Amino acid sequence: MSDIKLSTDAIRYIALFESMTGAPIKDCLIDDDRIICVVNNGDMGAAIGKHGDNINRFKKAVDKHVDLIEYSDDPVTFIKNAFGTIPTKSVEISDKKDNKVAYVEVSSMNKGLAIGKSGRNIDKIKRIVNRHHDIEDLILQ
Repeated sequence: MSDIKLSTDAIRYIALFESMTGAPIKDCLIDDDRIICVVNNGDMGAAIGKHGDNINRFKKAVDKHVDLIEYSDDPVTFIKNAFGTIPTKSVEISDKKDNKVAYVEVSSMNKGLAIGKSGRNIDKIKRIVNRHHDIEDLILQ
């Protein structure tokens, strides 16, 4: 796992999130209009809260869209978690020269969702997977 460096704003968002939800956060990335939080394994329920109360209260406080990803030590599980509600058919990780590459198969119906507008979703997933499992590239199939 590469060294994760958190910005001052990310540290503030983590502290606010943890105080509002009681769920510990492993990592936080900030995009222009959204925050991506990596929740410790097993703490997703606390992060979301009953009927989504915790996450909705946090979203309202920061006035940004918030993506939650549950952490896993297993890179395949972590990649599947990063895709969230987009079903993945398979995830394979291979070593090419000195780089790890993940091949993720999604249905053709869900490929557009996986990529996102201007590639935002797939870029987010690539960045977060690289930060936690040193996987250089992620290729959709």
